[in-house]
Amino acid sequence: MARSLDGLVLAPVADQAPGQVGTRTRFAYHEKDGAIWAEYAGGDVVRGRLVGTRSGDRLDFRYVQLKHDGSTSSGHCVSTVVELPDGRVRLEEAWEWESQPGSGTSVVEQLTEPVAEQVA
Repeated sequence: MARSLDGLVLAPVADQAPGQVGTRTRFAYHEKDGAIWAEYAGGDVVRGRLVGTRSGDRLDFRYVQLKHDGSTSSGHCVSTVVELPDGRVRLEEAWEWESQPGSGTSVVEQLTEPVAEQVA
């Protein structure tokens, strides 16, 4: 099993569709006793939260977010935790909106540079 996500900050490696999570979005992860949760913000997202479980290298969580235009959205994601050769963590994700049509895949990776803004 890859190492704990607790205290890690991750970011997408590519932009998703306009108005969604993108390379400027930062996810601050927490993990304890099989539970995972994160706060995220950046780009078009003012504030987002995710909460779920981890079993081995599989994450299963739901997410909700508020965008700058005042709209909200929610969905479900299943991710695989991968440890990269340089020791960083990557999440390979398959997600589906529950509040609107749409689904897809994405990749987020652990950042190593200092984070300029705290994710609140």
